[in-house]
Amino acid sequence: MHSETVLAIDLGGTKVASALVDRRGRITSPKSESTDCSSNTSVIKQLQRVARRVRGRVAAVGVCVPGLARKDGTVWAPNLPGWTRQPLRRELERVAGVPVAVDSDRNCAVLGEAWMGAARGCADVVCLIVGTGIGAGILSDGRLIRGPDELSGCAGWLAISEDLKAEYRRCGILESLAAGPAIARFAGVASVQQLSSAARRGDPHARQALIEAGRRLGLGVANIISLLNPHVVVIGGGVAAAGEILFGALRRTALAWTQPLAARRVRIVRSRLAGRAPLLGAARVALEMK
Repeated sequence: MHSETVLAIDLGGTKVASALVDRRGRITSPKSESTDCSSNTSVIKQLQRVARRVRGRVAAVGVCVPGLARKDGTVWAPNLPGWTRQPLRRELERVAGVPVAVDSDRNCAVLGEAWMGAARGCADVVCLIVGTGIGAGILSDGRLIRGPDELSGCAGWLAISEDLKAEYRRCGILESLAAGPAIARFAGVASVQQLSSAARRGDPHARQALIEAGRRLGLGVANIISLLNPHVVVIGGGVAAAGEILFGALRRTALAWTQPLAARRVRIVRSRLAGRAPLLGAARVALEMK
């Protein structure tokens, strides 16, 4: 067993990514496969197979999950069938033979960014993940902000409109207006990637749609900065790759509406880890538990 190496697993609704990670943040043996959602036990069996492949080679296992990770190691993940109180830590420790740490994808993302990413070395960081949904990982003075029910960071529920539509009650106003599917739907295209390509070709409708999406996200970011006073806000997730048209509007709006003193101190940056932040954060959680 190598005491300086852990297995990191990034569990998503569609993909399972895994790798070995050492204390310097070096990633080796990366693997990726589609998530097996055929039953409520199929994902557990899939993760157990991943853990078995490296048994005896790692000191611990860290897993980030797309939902709520409780202190007892059980997981609620709305996009995985039957995962209301899935005993993930217990089931993985049974086959891994080493300690297992489980945390949410948003918490792992901010840990990864502060360790090896755009907020490297910073103690007060918010990582806003904008993809199919919207969530935020929060570091304050180097500590994760979790809340008593592990619900801190549900940024999709930020209220940026007084309108009360039924869809807003399902996943929150910001997520309903500015997550990836919402941006694509408002623009009448299949995906944010398609919208970004059209904008780069000079399509005025596409450019305006990205500007409006950036403005909505910027209002959410302004609220986050004024409330938490972070030194860095990292924007991650698929929407962060939409380009400068969206990001520029986001940054201008956020700084215009943020508390002025906080605005002068904060940096708003895009993730440079290309989706590896949750994986690195899962590794960090595993390394710190030993």
